[in-house]
Amino acid sequence: MTSMPSPLLLAVLLAAPPSAAPETPVPVDQEPRHRMVLRNDYVEVLRVTLPPGESTGLHIHSHDGVAVFLAPATITMDVPGQPSRGPLELVPGGVSVQSYARQPFTHRVINAGTTAFEVLDVELLQRPEGPPVEALAPPAAEHDSARAYAWRLAPGAATSQHVHRRPYLIVAATPLQLLMQSPDGGSFEHLVAAGDVHWVDVPVTHVLANRGTADGTIVEIEVK
Repeated sequence: MTSMPSPLLLAVLLAAPPSAAPETPVPVDQEPRHRMVLRNDYVEVLRVTLPPGESTGLHIHSHDGVAVFLAPATITMDVPGQPSRGPLELVPGGVSVQSYARQPFTHRVINAGTTAFEVLDVELLQRPEGPPVEALAPPAAEHDSARAYAWRLAPGAATSQHVHRRPYLIVAATPLQLLMQSPDGGSFEHLVAAGDVHWVDVPVTHVLANRGTADGTIVEIEVK
């Protein structure tokens, strides 16, 4: 005769939670922590904010990308099937590039520090028309899809005059009283906040200057 489980054992079995299903990775722009701030035919700009101890979900990068860090932070990364990566120490104005167009990359980011993790994730969707150009200055980082220039400006300092012949994204990596001047004498000054972005798709010749009282960093991401 088959014995029946005792009432106590039956109660325990019924109360046990079901096994958690494996997490399914989603495209990066569908991961809830990645908030869209700009999108056009060429770039998609996502902002991530992670308080200490929190993490993104598993997500997939399938385009070449550029990351611009907006705050000091310590992170680790989980990559399925691999050991955890990190900790990585990040600083405002830091720039990194990722080449994922040929080989998509899946991961989760964990804030392992005591300050909020703030980053702009720029996904390069396609190349605008037009011929390639030489670098306008030594890039902070580059790959097949873009060059990133990081202008770290002390109060009163300015970049050299430079010419953008390719479409580009300008990013304020830190708060800054920014002055933009053109050779014809035109100028525009305004206060920018960390994470502010602006897409420019016409040729531009300008000088960028810091009119504030604190150091600041501007990043220009020129699409190749």
